[in-house]
Amino acid sequence: MYNKALAGVAGIALTAILATPAAADSWRDEQYWLEDYGFTTAWETSMGQGVTVGVIDTGIDASHQDLTGQVVGGYDASGTGEANGTTPMGPDPNHGTMVASLLAGHGHGDPPEPEEDDEDAEDKGEKDDAEEDTEQEEVAPIDEFGTDGILGTAPKADLLSVSVLLDDSAPNVPSVDEQIADGMTWLVDQGADVINISLASSAQDWPEAWDDAFLYAEENDVVVVVAAGNRASGSDVVGAPATIPGVLTVAGLDEDGNASWDASTEGITIGVAAPADPLIGALPDDNYTTWSGTSGAAPLVSGLAALIRADNPEMPAPQVIHRILETAKDTGNAGQDNLYGRGMIDAAAAVSADVPTTDVNPMGSIAEWITLHRRGEIEETSGTEDTREVAGPINYPTQVPTAAKLEEPPSTLQATVVIGFAVLLLTVIILTVFFTRRRNQ
Repeated sequence: MYNKALAGVAGIALTAILATPAAADSWRDEQYWLEDYGFTTAWETSMGQGVTVGVIDTGIDASHQDLTGQVVGGYDASGTGEANGTTPMGPDPNHGTMVASLLAGHGHGDPPEPEEDDEDAEDKGEKDDAEEDTEQEEVAPIDEFGTDGILGTAPKADLLSVSVLLDDSAPNVPSVDEQIADGMTWLVDQGADVINISLASSAQDWPEAWDDAFLYAEENDVVVVVAAGNRASGSDVVGAPATIPGVLTVAGLDEDGNASWDASTEGITIGVAAPADPLIGALPDDNYTTWSGTSGAAPLVSGLAALIRADNPEMPAPQVIHRILETAKDTGNAGQDNLYGRGMIDAAAAVSADVPTTDVNPMGSIAEWITLHRRGEIEETSGTEDTREVAGPINYPTQVPTAAKLEEPPSTLQATVVIGFAVLLLTVIILTVFFTRRRNQ
């Protein structure tokens, strides 16, 4: 059993949930990443329409005022909640709703009133011309939504909710490993274009059941985005599923754009970094809270992938990931590094910039990894059955390698050294006795 942990820092305290809610539009004001990271500009091109994003988490409250109509289907992999995956469950039942709101929340309330600017019209003809020009201009995308609540980075994307139970609070529940593999397969079968997994573990290895699930996603051209994990939650380096080749692993930034210490981690499999501290999120029953963690950074990037796929429906998953990495703003050490990956996301550039095409996923390939590191079915050769066992999981590195410890020499080498030394010593003694006797004669 792998010890799975939510990748969100424990920023949801009971007092935050029970506190008197602030005015809803003040929550909107806290979403600094929408403008600072280019999402409001990207929305002029795409808002995620027509793209389906799967969320494997603790269940989404689809009735939340900022998520009504966004969840178009779901599945409960645990067998303990609503069959459509909309029952918040487990040790942190709020987590899935928070993640979903940052990905595809559409806010609520009345849209902002359009500004009237007729004072400069000298006559009715000029006024009519101005009105006609205004009608031809596109309405600012953000003005399509209410002024209150939370806007996700892909507010027009559809969501599929897969609920998983991360503790043993119910009997006869499949293991977390099995639930995640089952949920991945279900999402691919339902046509998900992007899958978000804001779960992390302390292990770099993963169960072989995940080989099949992530390979299935890769073979069906799905972009898989995962949270890197957080030091505050015990993840000193990235762990599975963030170590699986082919996934886009997301690290966390603070409000100043620096790598967060508590709300992120490090490792060579990190692809990009996105805001993680502080964040806001929707809670079940139309509530809101502040929180932090790569659990929130990942859905921001999943939303970005949805924007790209909405604008380019035929673009393959490797190219989507390539665009996000190629347009990221280099941060930290030059080039790829263990804290920021390729750098901080730039949504506007990722959607609209000219980026060379590729058919190779820059984050690797689970298919290639399986070929190299897992032995497949044993073939019979020369009429003799090969009885070698299937290889088990092999560590996928998550940090810069350190020098290997010198090992003790093999026992045969030790024996050879000892015997050789004994012969040499005996020879010296014999020669010493021989020359001593000659001098005495």
